Amino acid sequence: MLTSAPPEALNVSRRPLPYRCRAAAYPLNEVRSIPMGSHNATSPRLALRWLRKRTRHITDQLDAAYARPGLHWLTDEAELERALAYLTGGTGYQLTLYDENTRYVLMVHPTGATS
Repeated sequence: MLTSAPPEALNVSRRPLPYRCRAAAYPLNEVRSIPMGSHNATSPRLALRWLRKRTRHITDQLDAAYARPGLHWLTDEAELERALAYLTGGTGYQLTLYDENTRYVLMVHPTGATS
């Protein structure tokens, strides 16, 4: 005999959370940010892949000295694992890069997180 469980008994925590990915530039002395892209990802790995791709796009356009922290982040396996652990655990992750006139903020967060 088959029975269905009441909705509150279903374990919804096992369902993957959708992730919102965003990048924006914040020029110095400006009131508004400049959107640089957004994406919805269905898993932490896909969200991290988007974050790495956008970081590469931004660092490709920065002068070498300003690109260095982003390039280091792209090759820092321990930090990438830490970012993945945050996302998998339901916590957001943010990376900020700078040049002489602008702050670049790349962030990923689960959209359904309750904490």
